[in-house]
Amino acid sequence: MKAVYINSVGSISSQKTFDNSSFLDDIISYEDHIILAVDPNYKDYISPANSRRMGKGIKMGVVASKIALNEANLDTVDAIITGTGMGCLRDSKKFLSAIIDNDEQFLTPTSFIQSTHNTVGGQIALGLQCKGYNFTYVHASISFESAVLDAKLMLENNEANTILVGGVDEIEDYTCSLHKLVNHIKKEKVSSTDLLHSKTEGAVFSEGANFFVLSNLKQDSSYAQIVAISTYNTLNTNITDVANTFLKENNLNIEAIDLLVLGNNGDIAHDSFYNELSSGIFENTQQVYYKHLCGEFNTASSFGMWLASKILKTQKLPEAVKLNTVQVSNYKTILLYNQYRGENHSFTLLRRC
Repeated sequence: MKAVYINSVGSISSQKTFDNSSFLDDIISYEDHIILAVDPNYKDYISPANSRRMGKGIKMGVVASKIALNEANLDTVDAIITGTGMGCLRDSKKFLSAIIDNDEQFLTPTSFIQSTHNTVGGQIALGLQCKGYNFTYVHASISFESAVLDAKLMLENNEANTILVGGVDEIEDYTCSLHKLVNHIKKEKVSSTDLLHSKTEGAVFSEGANFFVLSNLKQDSSYAQIVAISTYNTLNTNITDVANTFLKENNLNIEAIDLLVLGNNGDIAHDSFYNELSSGIFENTQQVYYKHLCGEFNTASSFGMWLASKILKTQKLPEAVKLNTVQVSNYKTILLYNQYRGENHSFTLLRRC
């Protein structure tokens, strides 16, 4: 089977990540329980006429994909695979509100058309005139990993040469109010620098879009190789055993991991999975975290992959993401681990090209 490479990246998040020429040089700090993505100048990528008809999630996805495609010097791809946990929430709310307000009569179809989960992938395909495989995964907090796994299998088996893969989710006020009711969102405002010390239930919610051009053709500008990815809905054993098994399946041991990327979100009820690894078998491994920068959302792990890819390519580690004091001078192999509320665990293994 062929190897799979990350040839380019594009990110829109609550940090200024849309500029690929920098790497977390200017960190934005927050003190809130819901944070929004930092908008690029959408007019640079989307015509004003089209932009007015797009919800924020669609615009974030379209622009992040264009950033990735521009960096890879591509006009189109063989396939587009998207992951999203909640889809286009704002247009869904708009359409449902219109049903109630208009007594189910005289409804315009625009909000309904734009509210489906595969709208982002469809809009990207329309812009590229890409008539190839187009699929959207809606698998809660492993939606992005499902998309990557699909692309990886296609590329390994030579069913495609270049695939655009991404994860995108947006914030919507009413949905956030429901999450607050069940303590999924922290009740109190938390400083991003103190997120892991909050000692309360829930997370800081956010939004974002992270896209990658994956290919079985290595380029000089490639970021990393995707060696393996595995997902687990629920665990029948502790996370340490799962991590050891995953590494063993890929003929690696703990010492082979140069950097561990963890998805800690400050939720005292569920961060124990991360703590078990960070204070256990990976105690002597350099560790980083990222959700204090991008917030929590169903496809936040795509930001983790963006972070790991940039570290492997630049060989630089921003101070803001360091989780422990272990120092490594050369990053060759990175392991990513994410879970949400004790379910949908995922391990991703990246290697320097």
